[in-house]
Formats: sequence, structure tokens, C-alpha cells
Amino acid sequence: MNKDEVTQRLVSHGVLPTAQRIEVGLLLFARPQHLSADQIIAGLRATGSRVSKATVYNTLNLFCERGLARTVEVDPARQFYDSSIEPHHHFFNVDTGELTDIPLGAVTLGVAAAPPAGTEQTGVDVVIRIRGKDVIGVR
Repeated sequence: MNKDEVTQRLVSHGVLPTAQRIEVGLLLFARPQHLSADQIIAGLRATGSRVSKATVYNTLNLFCERGLARTVEVDPARQFYDSSIEPHHHFFNVDTGELTDIPLGAVTLGVAAAPPAGTEQTGVDVVIRIRGKDVIGVR
């Protein structure tokens, strides 16, 4: 995705395309991927960008609020930003920190209880934690 495409994508979601937001967008929207804020900051630094950490976090939060990205929380201390906004689930490899998409229809979930009165379900995010198998069965 080039600068003009990122700019157009931001504008179409009601986001003012500042230079810093475009820089973050160029990195995050380059391909379907899952990146932590620290990975995005490191990627920006590698290109010579001087965008502040606070600006990166504010931009990522804005992107999520406006439907440009979504968060995937794998544990209380780690959150990733997903450039794929279509509904889907994830495998999370606890050994490598890698997230892998699972198509929406590949996971079925039966909930026998109705949501509390006056509420409705807005979505389900499933994160299945996995780890490498040890050949001899000892970790």
C-alpha cells in the first residue's frame, strides 16, 4: 500500500491524514498482519521516523475506533493490532508470540445463555493458545 492509498483509506474512515498517521498506516496496512505497538515503533525507527511512542499509541487507538484496525489481546500484558478488520479468530503461539488467523466459520461456539436484559451480542473473539510439541514429550 502506498502513501496515496493510505491517505485515501484514512479519509474514507474519517481520519485526518497527518504525516504521522500515514507513517503508521504505511507500516500496519502493508499486508495482513498482527503487530504490537512496540513492533510498529521499531519498524518506524528502522525507516528513520521520529514519531513519538505516544503518537503511535494514539494513532493505533484512533485506527481501531474508526474501524481501520482491530486489537487482539492475547494476555493482560500483550495486545496486537490486526490490519485485517473482517471477523475472524486467532491461534496464538505462546512460544514464538506469533498470531495466525482462523477463518470465522472454522470455529463454532454454542452459548446456551441469553445475554443480560437490554444487551445484545456484538461479537466473539476467540484466541486459541498453542505451543510447539516437543518430540520426546518433555518440555
